[in-house]
Amino acid sequence: MKLHTHMRVTRISDEVWEIAPTEKDGMLVPARIYATPTILQSMDAGVFEQVTNVACLPGIRRYALCMPDGHWGYGFPIGGVAACDVCSGIISPGGVGYDINCGMRLIRTDLTREDVQPRLEQLMTELFRRVPAGVGAGGFVRLNHDSFEDVITQGARWCIERGLGWHRDLDAIEERGCLAGADPSKVSDRARGRGINQLGTLGSGNHYLEVQVVANERVFDRETAAAWGITGHDQIVVMVHCGSRGFGHQVASDYLKTFERAMRRYGIAVKDQQLACAPFMSVEGQDYFAAMNCAANMAFANRQVITHQIREAFAAVFGRSAEELGMELVYDVAHNIAKVERYPEGDLVVHRKGSTRAFGPGSPDLAERYQATGQPVICGGSMETGSYLLVGTEKAMRDTFASSMHGSGRTMSRAQAKKAIRGEQVRSQMKQQGIIVKAVSMSGLAEEAGFAYKDISEVVEAVDCAGITKKVAELRPIGNIKG
Repeated sequence: MKLHTHMRVTRISDEVWEIAPTEKDGMLVPARIYATPTILQSMDAGVFEQVTNVACLPGIRRYALCMPDGHWGYGFPIGGVAACDVCSGIISPGGVGYDINCGMRLIRTDLTREDVQPRLEQLMTELFRRVPAGVGAGGFVRLNHDSFEDVITQGARWCIERGLGWHRDLDAIEERGCLAGADPSKVSDRARGRGINQLGTLGSGNHYLEVQVVANERVFDRETAAAWGITGHDQIVVMVHCGSRGFGHQVASDYLKTFERAMRRYGIAVKDQQLACAPFMSVEGQDYFAAMNCAANMAFANRQVITHQIREAFAAVFGRSAEELGMELVYDVAHNIAKVERYPEGDLVVHRKGSTRAFGPGSPDLAERYQATGQPVICGGSMETGSYLLVGTEKAMRDTFASSMHGSGRTMSRAQAKKAIRGEQVRSQMKQQGIIVKAVSMSGLAEEAGFAYKDISEVVEAVDCAGITKKVAELRPIGNIKG
């Protein structure tokens, strides 16, 4: 098999491939890639280069990992996972990403396609009106300096206490919608200025709000699906993909500069300047961790406000309350984050960059409702091909620091996609497939064309066969809002 790398890649099992530390000077642990042979062959050279660079980071434990949706990113591959020792290891903004706590949220309903189809155009118009999208979009929640500090320390709970959600939503959010240790004093004025008006907004890039259908024949694990309120039978669900907006981006930018200086002070050398890092227990490491937690909490709050607006839109269109429509939160999970978690090696700083937490059944960190099933894992595909709901496993806890894939992963850059197709063509094609699209920008729509992404079903098959997450249901789009 011809790969885009000069390094020797050894097959460990059907879906696991390893690059040994002997392949690159400085590697402290092997690099492992989860992929089918076809997906591995299609991975760009940057993935192999970046995952082995990550394997050189101080204090890294066990493996540097890349999921099957992996593609070239900033420092880490997108789809990258690395766990570093709390005492001897580092924290790296490149291992989290610029869009801190970019993540996914899934809301179920009691509605079916038959209920929604006659009003779909009206529904998408109402959602587009209520959920601001696009690069500079501002939200309807007005904040001042003090209330913004409350948001970034309290997360989703701040919203719910102000009537923007239901208290039971918190049990269905990773870390109940708030990361401890957030410290607003570690956040720059510039970051605050970029974030203060953006609560309840989608943003741009690959962020979206999607109305989806769960067909009966695409439910793979009926028992788990039923436990989460997923019934099939052309059930309507709503998926949201967004993060911490300009606030998280600025936090990342600020600390990358800080860490570039700090590395000289701590005598740390990295293979790529984009892997700028600092010892986790250093002043700089702790400052970034506190600021990153602020950005993560802003993202949880952002998705909570959007959920409130979605519920209001559905209630307005269907003439019944969100409660009567059964609009319960299935789960909300972060895709770009660093967390301290306990494993056999001890307390580790787990970087997940374009990957998602996948705790198995019985994990003490999961709410009671997920103890028997394991954690819901939400994986977004392209606008044209659909998405998946998966479940975390004990094998993920053992093998991948409880991590899995987060989406389909790009096969070409945004610039390449725009050269290949126009946004109007994408919208027309999707309309022919029965998908209504509301987009702020036609060029932004072109960037997200389905052919710019890997086949989500094949990517999901890789993690399912590897046993690190199991398929629960496939979700097909019928309406999409794009920034």
